[in-house]
Amino acid sequence: MRGLDERAGALFSYVDLEARVRKDHPLRAIRTLANESLAALEGDFNAIYSPVGRPSIPPEMLLRAMLLQAFYSIRSERQLMERIEFDLLFRWFVGLGVDDPAWDHSSFSTNRDRLLDGEIAAKFLAVLLAQPKVKRLLSSEHFSVDGTLIEAWASMKSFKPKGGGGEPPSEGGGRNAMTDFKGQKRSNGTHASTTDPDARLARKSGGQSSIMAYAGHGLMENRNGLIVGAMVTHASGTAERDAALDLVDACGLRRARVTLGADKGYDAACFIGALWRRDVRAHVARHDALTKTGKRRRSLISPKVARGAPYAMSQRRRKLIEEAFGWIKSIAGMRKTKLRGLAKVDWAFAFAAAAYNLVRLPKLLAAQ
Repeated sequence: MRGLDERAGALFSYVDLEARVRKDHPLRAIRTLANESLAALEGDFNAIYSPVGRPSIPPEMLLRAMLLQAFYSIRSERQLMERIEFDLLFRWFVGLGVDDPAWDHSSFSTNRDRLLDGEIAAKFLAVLLAQPKVKRLLSSEHFSVDGTLIEAWASMKSFKPKGGGGEPPSEGGGRNAMTDFKGQKRSNGTHASTTDPDARLARKSGGQSSIMAYAGHGLMENRNGLIVGAMVTHASGTAERDAALDLVDACGLRRARVTLGADKGYDAACFIGALWRRDVRAHVARHDALTKTGKRRRSLISPKVARGAPYAMSQRRRKLIEEAFGWIKSIAGMRKTKLRGLAKVDWAFAFAAAAYNLVRLPKLLAAQ
């Protein structure tokens, strides 16, 4: 028979959030991994918060809410709070009860900024990878490295001469007046952004337009494609190679039999020599492009190494880090950062890398 369209809601409702989430939901395994990692950061949270005063948003709940923002591509804190208000799945994952009100978006942003001042994101990534069941998935010998540009929250109009002199003429006045840059030479040496001084004018390759950006870098193990190190630096011509060496040192890869795959942008004498001094074998794509003078650039990778099976495997597996960057920028919202300042963007990028690992880990652990 046809059911009745009753518009009046019930006066009382007994809802068990645990029962509303199905047993095989992907967020169940992710929540378990995240809670174990957050429990290991108890001491770091205590160091950030004062023991007296009015209670704020628990950092564990705040970070779980930020994970949901990355998983579901929620573009603002206002929309995130609205989703938590009516979505029982979000409430269950964060740890809010059915009757608990969602936080105000401004309070959420203020409490999030407190965490940005610490190295919580990098530590969260480290303790996640240190879990015994996760550590067994990681390779200890074969790694890949790559870099990407992260668009800064700064417009080209904010890129003005240092010292305030020589600014291009404006038309119409106002806060966002029309500006004519025709015929003006602009570079990072003479200009800087007034809204985000840490951003740099950069482009990924020739033929692309320059943007205000940061350089994001990731180190990935090749067995299962998990990110083991992430950082953000100023965008420059040598940023990728310099950051790669910092990631190698930070992750303790200075030992024999370790291989590092990378694209041809890393095929430089300074980088290959630095890896050699660290006892790391460079499996970098051979650079075979012509120089401006018409001569072919000589690669530092010998043809004998390039013909080997380990080199071919490294070149295939290094593509996984490009997929990781695609997820971080398109799904987790890091194509254009909403934060200003190198330290804050670095925090957000490391947290997005941890979120990417959390998405991949349930399937990898189930396949064991």
